Amino acid sequence: MALALRAALLVSALGWAGAALIPAADVKVEVLQKPFICHRRTKWGDMMLVHYEGYLERDGSMFHSTHKHNNGQPMWFTLGIREAIKGWDKGLKDMCVGEKRKLTIPPALAYGKEGKGKIPPESTLIFNIDLLEIRNGPRSHESFQEMDLNDDWKLSKQEVKIYLKKEFEKHGAVVNDTQHDALVEDIFDKEDEDSDGFISAREFTYKHDEL
Repeated sequence: MALALRAALLVSALGWAGAALIPAADVKVEVLQKPFICHRRTKWGDMMLVHYEGYLERDGSMFHSTHKHNNGQPMWFTLGIREAIKGWDKGLKDMCVGEKRKLTIPPALAYGKEGKGKIPPESTLIFNIDLLEIRNGPRSHESFQEMDLNDDWKLSKQEVKIYLKKEFEKHGAVVNDTQHDALVEDIFDKEDEDSDGFISAREFTYKHDEL
């Protein structure tokens, strides 16, 4: 009996270990078309103007197209701030204007167990994406990362205060704690749109002079 129990525990432990060794699914990127000359490649924080078509891998049905469902207009998207699904942030870096990519995105990097609209839960998605234009974002992803000290994709008042203090010291300006606190409160009044006490990566894209 004890031997059988030990064996069962061992099998269970090996199962967990095996699961831990299985790498998480990632985005499959296929370049369908690339310009002969590329003057600039996309990086996090850039704004991208794209046309795209989205399909369900399971049956090939289209769930959205900017050509058909957006009055034929392309859409702007800011890379690297989780403005869309995670798979886009992973699959659209280092892209050139005029380039077309096919992204195959697993559920974990798309809409996961919940699904969304026409997209059922646990769906692998396929996107054909055509990059038309790149513009500088209002703020860089690098600046956000520098401020986000605990890498939780949102800025606390303390993190903003620390950043501002460093910036003032860098430029030789002396500001006391009371002034810093007032400045931080002003920033959050303007930028914390959902009033949750944090500035999210998306909220950060809206420009504030102090930041």
